[in-house]
Amino acid sequence: MSRYSANEIEAKWQKAWDSAGIFYANHKADGPKYYVLEMFPYPSGRIHMGHVRNYTMGDVIARQKLATGHNVLHPMGWDAFGMPAENAAMAIGGHPKDWTYGNIADMRAQMKPLGLSIDWSREFATCDPEYYGQQQALFLDMLEAGLVYRKNAVVNWDPVDMTVLANEQVENGRGWRSGALVERRELTQWFFKISDYSEELLDALDTLDNWPAKVRLMQENWIGKSRGLQFSFERTDEGEPITVYTTRPDTLLGASFVGISPDHPIAKQLEAKDPKIADFVAECRKGGTTEEAIETAEKLGYDTGIKVKHPLDPSWELPVWIANFILMDYGTGAIFACPAHDQRDLDFCRKYGLPVIDTFFALDDDTPVDKIAFVPPKTEKVRWVNHFAGLTEATGEEAINATVDFAEKAGWGEGVTKYRLRDWGLSRQRYWGCPIPVVHCDSCGVVPEKKENLPIRLPDDVTFDKPGNPLDRHPTWRDCECPSCGGPAKRETDTMDTFVDSSWYFARFTAPHANTPTDLAEAEYWMNVDQYIGGIEHAILHLLYSRFFARAMQITGHLPKKAIEPFDALFTQGMVTHEIYQTRDEKDRPVYHLPEDVEDGKLKTTGEAVEIIPSAKMSKSKKNVVDPVSIISAFGADTARWFVLSDSPPERDVEWTAAGAEAAFKHLSRVHRIASEISESNVPANSDDETLLREMHKAIHDVTGGVESFGFNASIAKLYAFTNTLSKSKAGTAAKREAAKTLAQLMSPMTPHLSEELWQMLGGEGLVATAPWPKADEAMLIDDTITLPIQINGKRRAEISVAKDLDKVEVEKLALSTEAVQRALDGAVPKKVIVVPGRIVNVVV
Repeated sequence: MSRYSANEIEAKWQKAWDSAGIFYANHKADGPKYYVLEMFPYPSGRIHMGHVRNYTMGDVIARQKLATGHNVLHPMGWDAFGMPAENAAMAIGGHPKDWTYGNIADMRAQMKPLGLSIDWSREFATCDPEYYGQQQALFLDMLEAGLVYRKNAVVNWDPVDMTVLANEQVENGRGWRSGALVERRELTQWFFKISDYSEELLDALDTLDNWPAKVRLMQENWIGKSRGLQFSFERTDEGEPITVYTTRPDTLLGASFVGISPDHPIAKQLEAKDPKIADFVAECRKGGTTEEAIETAEKLGYDTGIKVKHPLDPSWELPVWIANFILMDYGTGAIFACPAHDQRDLDFCRKYGLPVIDTFFALDDDTPVDKIAFVPPKTEKVRWVNHFAGLTEATGEEAINATVDFAEKAGWGEGVTKYRLRDWGLSRQRYWGCPIPVVHCDSCGVVPEKKENLPIRLPDDVTFDKPGNPLDRHPTWRDCECPSCGGPAKRETDTMDTFVDSSWYFARFTAPHANTPTDLAEAEYWMNVDQYIGGIEHAILHLLYSRFFARAMQITGHLPKKAIEPFDALFTQGMVTHEIYQTRDEKDRPVYHLPEDVEDGKLKTTGEAVEIIPSAKMSKSKKNVVDPVSIISAFGADTARWFVLSDSPPERDVEWTAAGAEAAFKHLSRVHRIASEISESNVPANSDDETLLREMHKAIHDVTGGVESFGFNASIAKLYAFTNTLSKSKAGTAAKREAAKTLAQLMSPMTPHLSEELWQMLGGEGLVATAPWPKADEAMLIDDTITLPIQINGKRRAEISVAKDLDKVEVEKLALSTEAVQRALDGAVPKKVIVVPGRIVNVVV
């Protein structure tokens, strides 16, 4: 009997798949198309267990679809631009390109042993000139279509990495890579007009039935549609009025002051004239622009001395303050503060001694009006104090609408719908990114590059010995001819946000070698992505930007109209976690230890007890990372695949344990042994054959349903049960061989290498990867027999299998004839026999 040798088996069958070319995607192949895609990885240099889980899930779907006759596209690429490569170049010398492509080679070599059903002929990296050159072509088409523009904007500036950061790249007011305190700066930036599509992107969420509800809600909140009132405060000094937008106009009678952003035009005018205001504004700009940074930062303000008139009472004058918690890119960059009903306003007013005026209180609340600090939920009934719209009772929503109507009829305001979604700033001041294909000419202004000159390649001869963007100091690359007049010009040295690279890669996979961004015939065939798989951390920006790009590519002629929503189904998987092992040093600081350094809760070297923190995200700093390469070397890829799929539902976290991996390996070894025994046996057909084959069809039905609904753990639970049934069955060899071959097919999406070995061992034709997926016989799913337990004096002692419709008298006879009942009676007559049809037999002796 052969032994299960995972490493030998896996190398053999991967070579067989490659030779047969079975994962090569061709739109001319037979069968309905199916496009499955996992979010592509950043080439950090090492794969982790999260990669194993993510790509195994996609592989299960791809392999099962291939077996059910689908023409499958399952590609792989690399999200390869970005700051980490530049940081590595600065830290260790060398070039970002060498670092990146070296990491890609390493990760590809680590991933291939997993046996993924990937069409590697479509592989690309976003740093390939062939890829980013087509991205530049897309940019030019979007520029021509009016989807791109350039303007001055306040941005998050990292003074160490010397680049713009997206809000999501600012953590606790610091740059996510450098850790430096982020500043606000005004720079000329390129923008995509994503905000023009706010309503469309919001409405279309209702069509994404196969997306997780939580992802759709997160996108809805990010787009942030709101209706409010826009109006202006007239100044007492006859200067320019200050326009504000508010979603709570019903609190206007609680106004305490008018606040403007440090970047508001009025603040800039004052800054130019008053050194104190200039110093204050400069201090404000050291803070970040994220909501988190605004919420947690100390509230700072400066009284400008300007006064404005309240729109409801011209004699009521309000002071104008510059406040650090007001952003220029939301609303109008100016607010009226109502501290009784807004926490930030309240903090500010308490700090600077400004009035707090309550405007309403709950009907069932006896709290004195001057003690109420916050607005009740909008669903509550509230009483309005001297409300100008004439309401005495209303819900918050009713009061808001009434206030807007009042202002519009009075002619001093208008109802306006706004969105939280801002236009997408894509400019980044760094080298390792896609160059923006425009030049700056003194005569012609900003000029798009000619398409025949694409790609605008990054120069290789750059250095990182000085801070900032090397492209700014590279004269032979920066200095160029104007595509319009032929005169001297300078290239745009900003490169594109890496979110751009990942916002259309799914479309490029349909024709990765085309001389245009897409081949419309290929895109028409392969789009949409039928199943997209990735982490919940990408629920907002990546997916939202991809949805915008699909629209832009449809407008510019690069995608068919059906691909306006590019991902038909989305699945967000959980993380792979592991225990953290820590001790404490003399200052009570945690000291982390590798899993291999711990045994039985103690350090192997010293015997010191360790504190165990369960189910924590894998982190290099916490030393709880499990290396997939070592797992594959020790147990084989199939064991790693089986374990990450079997332990919990795929949308939840799974905790990696050494015991779990060993148990998975033992089970696969057992399956191999069972199949080997069957292949060498010679038992004639018998009465147990039908029972086994019925269980086989039940397994087909349940495993198929589990795979198709992402219930991989449920499918594996059924496979465990069916393996036990097969091992205990007394059926003949022919029936057991059929059942074992079916087991190999059902396991093949999860453990493809072992399944090929079993398939060959049991006489299957060709490759199991291309064998048709087994179909359950509906008739075999209906049980003609049932198992009834037999209780003797109230205790279960035996069971019998009987026909479902067997007469109660016959059931009683069979029960009394069993060995357990005969032994209990010992020749006597039972006192009572109770047969509950379909349930149980009770015998009283």
